[in-house]
Amino acid sequence: MNSEEKIRSAFANKDWQEIKVTDSWQIFKIMAEFVDGFEKLSKIGPCVSIFGSARTAETNPYYQIAVECGRLLTERGYGVITGGGPGIMEAGNKGAHMNGGKSVGLNIDLPFEQFHNKYIEPSRLLEFDYFFVRKVMFMKYSQGFIVLPGGMGTMDELFEALTLIQTGKIARFPIVLVGSAYWGGLVDWLKNTMLEKEHNIHAEDLNLFRLVDTAEEAAEHIFRFYDKYVLKPNF
Repeated sequence: MNSEEKIRSAFANKDWQEIKVTDSWQIFKIMAEFVDGFEKLSKIGPCVSIFGSARTAETNPYYQIAVECGRLLTERGYGVITGGGPGIMEAGNKGAHMNGGKSVGLNIDLPFEQFHNKYIEPSRLLEFDYFFVRKVMFMKYSQGFIVLPGGMGTMDELFEALTLIQTGKIARFPIVLVGSAYWGGLVDWLKNTMLEKEHNIHAEDLNLFRLVDTAEEAAEHIFRFYDKYVLKPNF
């Protein structure tokens, strides 16, 4: 009987002691993912994460923008971290790889979509079972986020970062949304509804990110930020 079957059996039989033991052993697997991630990423140096949809085709203009972002970042000595999969993630790694820069992938085991792309250096490919461990790696070792059009996962990473910066749980770092046609409606809602109508955020919170349309603008925002601040882990 595998672990999943044991958990189901324990619930069915109300064997709470079995569930408790299973949870306790799971801690060691979670710990192992943290240790592996910290050891590998702490040695890589300054990196910027590029986020976006796994479903974006190579012919999509946003794919090409992500490639260019990867290229521009590595020209200035930054590595590129992505979620390791296809689409925008592949494009970011591709730009870094083709320019001879550091190309890092934080891959996650999913039932669909996710398989690591070929532009990640094998020694810099990390595999995760837990989304929350993977998100810690992005937050701790990214000196900036460049966020291209994506789905639920992209939104999750974006708002996780904004929340942690807003609440002072991590140091501030630059967050760039690329594509005013895609993100403009969300930004308008944040301003008109969340801020002005419902007063659920402060006006200063809208300054936690920058909306741009080109790879050059995105990279330049990262570079200008670190003309004033020291590069270091975020917490």
